[in-house]
Amino acid sequence: MAVAGRRAMWWARLRSPCFAAAPLCLPPRLPAGPVACERLYSSRGKEKLDMSMYPVETIRNFSIIAHVDHGKSTLADRLLELTGTIAKTDRNKQVLDKLQVERERGITVKAQSASLFYNHEGVNYLLNLIDTPGHVDFSYEVSRSLSACQGVILVVDANEGIQAQTVANFYLAFEAQLAIIPVINKIDLKNADPERVEKQIEKLFDIPIDECVRISAKQGTNIERVLQKVIEKIPPPQCETADPLKALVFDSTFDHYRGVIANIALFGGEIQKGHKIVSAHTNKRYEVNEVGILTPNEQPTHKLYAGQVGYLIAGMKEVTEAQIGDTLFLHKQPVEPLPGFKSAKPMVFAGMYPVDQTEYNNLKSALERLTLNDSSVTVHRDSSLALGAGWRLGFLGLLHMEVFNQRLEQEYNISVILTAPTVPYKAILSSAKLIKEYGKAEITIINPAQFPDKLSVSEYLEPTVLGTIVTPHEYIGKIIALCQDRRAIQKDMLYIDEHRVMLKYLFPLNEIVVDFYDALKSLSSGYASFDYEDAGYQAADLIKMDILLNGNPVEELATIIHNDKAYATGKFLCERLKDAIPRQLFEIAIQAAIGNKIIARETVKAYRKNVVAKCYGGDITRRMKLLKRQAEGKKLMRKIGNVEVPKDAFIRVLKRQTDK
Repeated sequence: MAVAGRRAMWWARLRSPCFAAAPLCLPPRLPAGPVACERLYSSRGKEKLDMSMYPVETIRNFSIIAHVDHGKSTLADRLLELTGTIAKTDRNKQVLDKLQVERERGITVKAQSASLFYNHEGVNYLLNLIDTPGHVDFSYEVSRSLSACQGVILVVDANEGIQAQTVANFYLAFEAQLAIIPVINKIDLKNADPERVEKQIEKLFDIPIDECVRISAKQGTNIERVLQKVIEKIPPPQCETADPLKALVFDSTFDHYRGVIANIALFGGEIQKGHKIVSAHTNKRYEVNEVGILTPNEQPTHKLYAGQVGYLIAGMKEVTEAQIGDTLFLHKQPVEPLPGFKSAKPMVFAGMYPVDQTEYNNLKSALERLTLNDSSVTVHRDSSLALGAGWRLGFLGLLHMEVFNQRLEQEYNISVILTAPTVPYKAILSSAKLIKEYGKAEITIINPAQFPDKLSVSEYLEPTVLGTIVTPHEYIGKIIALCQDRRAIQKDMLYIDEHRVMLKYLFPLNEIVVDFYDALKSLSSGYASFDYEDAGYQAADLIKMDILLNGNPVEELATIIHNDKAYATGKFLCERLKDAIPRQLFEIAIQAAIGNKIIARETVKAYRKNVVAKCYGGDITRRMKLLKRQAEGKKLMRKIGNVEVPKDAFIRVLKRQTDK
């Protein structure tokens, strides 16, 4: 009755003269579908720009490169403000650092681009700026960014001077034959010494002192001089609009509504909405939905012309379709593909597993989308008896691994289990049976479970890196001792000036991958800097060490180590496991073993009932009989009892440093 009554009242209101006289205010009809809605709101209030006003000779493409925390992102903020790209406010801090992980850690992880418009001597210029990361683990981002540039701004801190990553980034730009503009930042600091830094630049890089520009990015001092140098020193791109379309995909992101958004640099021709384009990598054909530039937000344009850098949306729905380094060209106008990028070489491998196996498909989807944005990560399927189905991922370093894990949690709300980081070893096989099985004599080992027996191998090889350490001279003794402890071989030692020394060492990668950087910073009070590059493989006395629980090997804790470090590592792992494994009703033997030889042991004592509590005196044989019966029961329980290592115990054990 109540429902019928409400319905009658509603119809009565509709028929009333007051309601009929009122104007019918319905919302405007929106285009159908989420894609159309997204396009409506993304383009509202944005007038399309005409990019034909900027011919090739007025375009400058450049990157900002430097060591960590030397002021790249702050300089980028000032350049954006000076050219009117963003409003000048106090809140402009690291505008191009868009990721949450970047703002939390205060470092640049992802290279970001922005287009600036600048009038110099009555001519309008288009300046395409790319802000790059400074940490060694993200050097692949830097090398990718340089492929879309004709010059770089090399920023050096006036207080700290040249650091390890400054040297590495300079040689990346030098090898790419780019114009280099040295900029000395932070001249407003109390301890700044720009004269000393200018001498360092001249000595190490052979750049005359009078070419250096002194600035303070924080206070905005002399920033205009930097833009003038960019226009004078950096050449325009060598390409023509009359040529066929040739576009390089140098970065990409995934949008839930619009699909893949590709960042492109045009090396010839022009592109606009409605063009039919083909991917050289997949041979698939697409229709262009939108083109534009980044200012640093997306700004649609009518067309993009040769020499310009911008973004492209072409209905790519699968993450595998936008391959970084791919060449796009017009349908029926094929071109020779651009060389693309040398694929990144992973330095560190780790297993990644979902905390709950029901989350496997969600994690798979998140990995595909995140590796689209970070193409330096390699992914191979893997499985484990204890942790289930997962992947073996390759990273460029430990910080890269941590940042990738943090981005998974923040951007996709997915928690994972990461196993101990390992490095890729090689083995030269001597067994004809194994050579036939693998199809080659030299195999790469990224998982300790694949480690071949010593009898079937003629030689094991471990990866090495050439490390560069820049440090104040008073810490040399401690740092040399640390390097010798890590089996490093000294290659060079050079005094940059009277206070700073540059050391070059050949390191086994396994020795630096986990905690070397932290140890170096501790010894040098934070003043030393470290950078490394791949140096091939060298022969090594490697062994596989297994961890046994009551005689059963635990696959996840098996490690490949150098023979000299076996005992110390085995003892350390056994001690950590003793603290991590909960006590049982039976005794648990934790052993580190090389083959059949036990090299370390710890014991988790059993929970034990006091069976002689009821004996108040009397014959000793009665007590002995009760104790003997209890020992037999524990022995039988140990035979049939299985020890399960909790998942959180894996993580606690695999950390190199003990928790204080």
